[in-house]
Amino acid sequence: MVKGVINGIPVEVKAGTTILEAAKQVQINIPTLCKHPDLISSAACGLCVVKIKKLNRMLRACTTPLEEGMDVQTHDPEIVETRRTVLELILSNHPNDCLTCGRNNNCELQKLVADFGIREESFEKFVKEIPADDSTGTIVLEPQKCIKCGRCVEVCQDIQNVWALSFLERGVHTRISPAGDIKLAESPCVQCGQCSAHCPTGAIFEKDDTAKVWRAIQDPEKYCVVQIAPAVRVAIGEAFGFPLGTNLTRKLYALLRRLGFEAVFDTNFGADVTIMEEASEFVERFVHKKGTLPLITTCCPSWVDFMEKFHPDMIDHFSSCKSPHEIVGALAKTYFAKEKKIDPSKMVMVSIMPCTSKKYEITRTGEMFASGFQDVDIAITTRELARMIKQAGLDFSHLPEENPDHLLGDYTGAGVIFGATGGVMEAAIRTAYFLITEQKLPKVEFENVRGLKGVKETSVSVDGQEVRIAVAHGLANVEFVLDKIREAKRKKEPVPYHFVEVMACPGGCVGGGGQPYGVTDELRTARARGIYGDDEGSALRCSHENPYVQKLYNEFLGKPLGKKSHHLLHTAYKSRPIYKR
Repeated sequence: MVKGVINGIPVEVKAGTTILEAAKQVQINIPTLCKHPDLISSAACGLCVVKIKKLNRMLRACTTPLEEGMDVQTHDPEIVETRRTVLELILSNHPNDCLTCGRNNNCELQKLVADFGIREESFEKFVKEIPADDSTGTIVLEPQKCIKCGRCVEVCQDIQNVWALSFLERGVHTRISPAGDIKLAESPCVQCGQCSAHCPTGAIFEKDDTAKVWRAIQDPEKYCVVQIAPAVRVAIGEAFGFPLGTNLTRKLYALLRRLGFEAVFDTNFGADVTIMEEASEFVERFVHKKGTLPLITTCCPSWVDFMEKFHPDMIDHFSSCKSPHEIVGALAKTYFAKEKKIDPSKMVMVSIMPCTSKKYEITRTGEMFASGFQDVDIAITTRELARMIKQAGLDFSHLPEENPDHLLGDYTGAGVIFGATGGVMEAAIRTAYFLITEQKLPKVEFENVRGLKGVKETSVSVDGQEVRIAVAHGLANVEFVLDKIREAKRKKEPVPYHFVEVMACPGGCVGGGGQPYGVTDELRTARARGIYGDDEGSALRCSHENPYVQKLYNEFLGKPLGKKSHHLLHTAYKSRPIYKR
């Protein structure tokens, strides 16, 4: 521990704690633009300068550790003026189009400029004309608005290990771009959106598809249906002042009907169906030795993209089961349309997702059109939904609570925990245990696969057999798991795992690239807590117990892994190597 003084207030912190972190412990906020809690400090912006008594210079608080006896001044007229100058210099290289920016009213630079009362430009403007890049169809890159903080580069390279973004050129000409100055769609980008989630300005944001949704809703020839993902319900409230992690499921059902949707489904129902298929796959491979172990779950389209580009040798390990929202889309245009006598060609399925890469997933050719039509027509993020609610003038906080349309809406606790890292694995083991033993688990919670540790390893005893499990989130953590699998195969040793879950985004879908801005581990934890609370409060907590899932198989699909379910609910993968590593 070290002791120091900040603005005359004594503080004691662990050795190595930065001045920025120490100041927060005594309720002092030092402004920054480049620092994010997920990322290593880069000191790129220079806003966090502070004075150290007895030193004749300013230091950057985000990278300077508090030392024994250090006396720090964080705010005085000279420091404030220095920070104002830094902001003015940033503005001299930044376009003035806040009103039409994707981050208007939710921009860290905009907020700081307002806080410092900057009303006029003090330096000559130099904004290089650089075209926007919307080639992926999921996220939009506007290099003109980049402030060179480096957050997107750090998260893409260090946390995701994708290396799609880098800095090009030098000095005032520095700009963000894929290496080689190619289009984002030609880069290794897996469209996870973590760059947009960490960007402090409008340099990277999700492609806005809300206009498509409004047109579909207002078209009298269309029958518009919608589904909400598990992580959306515990994050959307942040845009409307609800406490972090508040579960707004039933208010969302009411809201979506008010927006004009004809039927409201829940992606959690699709998650329950996913578990029926995926747990059956696991039983086939683990018990009946039909297929390669370990089985790797595939609900995350960014992970699928990452695997096809960088790890195609793992394709045989992948579950062929589609992601839950694609399953709901296929069932809506077949099972639901048949039951309700609706022309599926007139049906528009909208998915509300915590994820930007779902925009990419719905366009994958082949199996994503299994219903005879595009199974999911439009995917929008939690952030886009928040904008739609505000456009519609709805008082979200005072809406009543309603139920979903039951055929594709009711879910178990297992379905909702898909939204947090480890949730897919936990839900699958609950049902796999039943399929193997024909007995109900005495305790359905698997605490060892929960939490924010990058790689979680554990084992579960099922009918006297050890099932070895791994859960990884954040794509950089995946390499550790895959390397262990490859090493065992190379040495012809027993597999280190039987079942593996991977999520591209840190924290899983609760930390998805399309969730409300400002994500931190504290926020991820609060959102996950809301999801686990929904599970704990559910009367049914295992997917195979869902009566509407049972009805679906009895009346329409037949059985898990059957001919019809395989056609509608499963997909295939192909090697698409982009770079050798």
